Amino acid sequence: MTSQSQGIHQLLQAEKRAKDKLEEAKKRKGKRLKQAKEEAMAEVDQYRMQRDQEFRLKQSKIMGSQSNVSYEIEEQTQGKIQELNGSYNKCMEDVIKQLLMMVCDINPEIHMNYRTTN
Repeated sequence: MTSQSQGIHQLLQAEKRAKDKLEEAKKRKGKRLKQAKEEAMAEVDQYRMQRDQEFRLKQSKIMGSQSNVSYEIEEQTQGKIQELNGSYNKCMEDVIKQLLMMVCDINPEIHMNYRTTN
């Protein structure tokens, strides 16, 4: 009976050691998963920073070229305004003279559809 009780005791100890090893393996697995998650997050952050930097570089190139285009358009607009103002100042007197001549130069004539009744 003692040998049987000793066998049961050894079996319980072996079961306890197996249970401890299983718990230890679960802890290592959890620790490794946590470490893998942290590494993945670090890689994601690094990739995100790299893509963000590339985006900002492209954005600055595009925005820079847009500001250049905007500046050129503004410059062309100002040039056109000056050209139109010069043309206006140049032709203004001639147009006013023509208008005054048309208004003031009256030639009374009888309309061709006018009939005299006698």
